[in-house]
Amino acid sequence: MVKTQLEDGVDVTSPIDVLEVTVVTPEATVLKSPAQFVALPLYDGEIGIAPGRAPLIGRLGFGEMRLKSGDKTLIYYLDGGFVEVSNNYVTVLTNRAIPADKIDRAVVEERLAAAQKKPASTPELLEIRDRAVAAARGQLWVARKK
Repeated sequence: MVKTQLEDGVDVTSPIDVLEVTVVTPEATVLKSPAQFVALPLYDGEIGIAPGRAPLIGRLGFGEMRLKSGDKTLIYYLDGGFVEVSNNYVTVLTNRAIPADKIDRAVVEERLAAAQKKPASTPELLEIRDRAVAAARGQLWVARKK
């Protein structure tokens, strides 16, 4: 989508398309912003999305979302979910989206230690423990970047 105005520091008057990024959680729309580039944590790796990207639907993992907008980069922790890319619109549906500067490392380190100590005597308990450990590690990774 080519725009004719300045939004959030991104010059959208050039003929180069920009991405329209929307991040939604069950509680609210956390972010709605133009961007030149977005990096997302997929379930099995990371993906970078630039304007003109072919349509895609992907499963998100726990980790860092980087949004390049003008001369600034926004960093968020994403807690799984899905991403849809179509016609330069990037829609992220996630359980939680936390700005990197809002993550309290001490609290997350305590959660990680507690999760690692949980008993896992059944496959279900093992899955719950592994999910809690992965989420805490993802938050710590993002918190180190602020």
